[in-house]
Amino acid sequence: MPANLIKVFLPAIIAFLIGIFATPFFTHFFYKYKLWKKTSRKEDTDLPASEEISENYKKLHNAEEEVKTPRPGGIIFWFSVLATTLIIYLISKIFPHIITIKLDFLSRSQTWLPIFALFTGAFIGLADDLLTIYIKKGIFRNGFPRRLMVVIVSVVGLIAGLWFYNKLGVSSIHIPFNGDWDLSFWIVPLFILVFLGTFSSGVIDGIDGLAGGVMATTFAAFGAIAYFQNQLDLAAFCAAILGALLVFLWFNIPPARFYLGETGMMALVFSLPIVAFMTDQVLLLPVIGIMLVVTSLSSFIQIISKKYFKKKVFRVAPFHHHLESLGWSRPKITMRYWIISVVFAILGVIIAFVS
Repeated sequence: MPANLIKVFLPAIIAFLIGIFATPFFTHFFYKYKLWKKTSRKEDTDLPASEEISENYKKLHNAEEEVKTPRPGGIIFWFSVLATTLIIYLISKIFPHIITIKLDFLSRSQTWLPIFALFTGAFIGLADDLLTIYIKKGIFRNGFPRRLMVVIVSVVGLIAGLWFYNKLGVSSIHIPFNGDWDLSFWIVPLFILVFLGTFSSGVIDGIDGLAGGVMATTFAAFGAIAYFQNQLDLAAFCAAILGALLVFLWFNIPPARFYLGETGMMALVFSLPIVAFMTDQVLLLPVIGIMLVVTSLSSFIQIISKKYFKKKVFRVAPFHHHLESLGWSRPKITMRYWIISVVFAILGVIIAFVS
């Protein structure tokens, strides 16, 4: 048991330390080359109708912060995860011992796919961030168009679903308190749906510290589930993500030193569905990630209401901006999102254990 705990918690500590010491070098690079948007969205007068910015949104957002804060800070997050994975792997190969070999969590059965998903999302997101930073005109000035991103995410979800179905022979999902339900090939469309759902929640990265805290709680919960399922490699991977996210939170306390950016959020929202499916607790994802659901659902409701009923349900969507428009301070919103996330993450873990 102590050895298992060390295997899981050590990656979190290493990822945190790597991130803490690497951040000054990355931030120097970010600020030297001015890796931020050159024009804020509230100043962009050439947006398509589907992306028009409301007056309430403009009142809430500080244009100066948006054009003076480095955008691709998520590089530090996934660099820390990558470095942690490689360091532990290389130590196990260079100094083969029963202890070092056990610490290695890079395994084909548990972590290859989530790591691949993490870095696929990271590089797609990085491309999006770079377009946002350097392209001043045209359809790519705010990154990839929304519809193109939906297609990209759907394709990644399709590939992941086909891999699970054809390569791993997975065709069923666990329903809490009811057992397994065989979906056959329909598990592939479910993968696409879950990927799109987590992708749509990426807009939670709108207030300093909000996304980092919610995501850290979510991955910690799935890491705990994986640990008690004896999927120690997967649990260690989740722990490495947790450690790297704590670094982001350290520097994202207002005023943020940098933003997570699409490179960070896409890495998270691509790897999260994989982890949920690998623990066979994908139906608990809406519980454990309750504030992701609130974020995604509020945006969806707002879009549908405006399109078909010409009315807005919220002053500003997603929901955290609605609260902000009501006068809630950003720290108040962030802390309460964190608290709710922790409560529902614990609830999700309990359900996973007893069901």
